[in-house]
Amino acid sequence: MARSSFVSFHYQNDYWRVQQILRMGAVEGQEILPAQNWEAVKARGRQAVQDWIDKEMSYKGAVVVLIGSQTASREWVKYEIKKAWASRKPLLGINIHGLKDKDGYTSTAGANPFSQFGFSDSNKTYADYVPVNNPTGYDSTQVYASIKNNIESWIASGYKRP
Repeated sequence: MARSSFVSFHYQNDYWRVQQILRMGAVEGQEILPAQNWEAVKARGRQAVQDWIDKEMSYKGAVVVLIGSQTASREWVKYEIKKAWASRKPLLGINIHGLKDKDGYTSTAGANPFSQFGFSDSNKTYADYVPVNNPTGYDSTQVYASIKNNIESWIASGYKRP
């Protein structure tokens, strides 16, 4: 059964990989805007992007960060992680660098995006709480199968702030 989730990712690098995951049917995600529609939202300014994210995330049961090689550095991914944390939504990451892109290439592993966010009263970061799942396999087909076979349980075990 598909779980309603907001999917956070680096659009330019990982759109193709994300489409593969959404087609699995295990995640009922927000509308992934085609490139020209996403550019239209961005052209209306920062507040328009933030409003779109806030609206899409508001009715989702979990937030899934699909982690590619540059995901951790993306401004809007950072915003989405902070928003999910503040909203107390279940939060998790899935490494997707082992999936092929539209040109048939895999990527390098990206940094853990949750390690950038800390707390004023300890040395811990979100990464100490939020699970990042690593699909198994030696090629894109095996990584795809690992994600497909595990994504529902990974989402179910996402970290939810008390």
